[in-house]
Amino acid sequence: MTAAATTPKAHGSSASGLALALLGSIAFSGKAIIVKLAYRHGVDAVTLIMYRMLFALPLFALMAWWAGRGKPPMSRRDWLGIIGLGISGYYLASYLDFLGLQYITASLERLILYLNPTLVLVLGVLLFKQKVTGRQLVAVAVSYSGVLLVFGQEANFQGSHVMLGATLVFASAVSYAVYLVYSGEMVRRFGSLRLVGWASLVACVLCIAQFVLLRPLSAALVAPEVVWLSVLNATLCTVAPVLMVMMAIERIGATLAAQTGLVGPLSTLIMGVLILGEPVTPWIVAGTALVLAGIWLLARARRLAAENGK
Repeated sequence: MTAAATTPKAHGSSASGLALALLGSIAFSGKAIIVKLAYRHGVDAVTLIMYRMLFALPLFALMAWWAGRGKPPMSRRDWLGIIGLGISGYYLASYLDFLGLQYITASLERLILYLNPTLVLVLGVLLFKQKVTGRQLVAVAVSYSGVLLVFGQEANFQGSHVMLGATLVFASAVSYAVYLVYSGEMVRRFGSLRLVGWASLVACVLCIAQFVLLRPLSAALVAPEVVWLSVLNATLCTVAPVLMVMMAIERIGATLAAQTGLVGPLSTLIMGVLILGEPVTPWIVAGTALVLAGIWLLARARRLAAENGK
């Protein structure tokens, strides 16, 4: 009786977890589409990211407060760690990504960002002298060959500015990889929701301050479409995906949630074609397949290494 009663609940939890992971990945991917749409109205990266963070700020504040209820206060060292992670993972990563999207397609941007697991691997080798297996090297090679394939295609048709955009987005991916490498200890101490809330608040303040310092206040007078796109970006493509992925991890675990997130580049490719009118060629499809294959191989190599280490 007990087993029969709990089985449907377990199945329901797994199904809802997969659905949340899928929706979260698709919503994250929509950010690039919204940014590209906003750029059509003549707004610059500094103003656009200011609006995104301005609308996201109260939501992240609520998240940080909710996750910190009943928890002990943070020390000075904790605050310094949060500020550092906020700068690396949410301010620099976001700003560089917004800058890069001025020069490259949403599809290429998403593929570059999906190199994050390989960058975390490289940082682990450089900073902590971690060992790399042959399987992991093959996975990295496959992923980067996919990005280079799409990059070469765009460079032929879009011109030299593609190099600038790809470099900026790659720097964004590196910045976020640094956040991932150094956030592990603080996630264990504070919980992911509390850490994301406070680190994102740091980024919100920095993005707003950056606008105040670099632009006249009159630059905030943008087309109404930019404002509404920023509201959508802040809610549907920034805060909501964070919560959905967190809830998915609780239900199906981090490994399966990460694997489900591989739908991201595909959803960006589809939305880029349908919404932005970006071209889809055999080279882009092949490059996307290679990046996804490389990330899958890397995850499999890590799992095998963990099993052999037991």
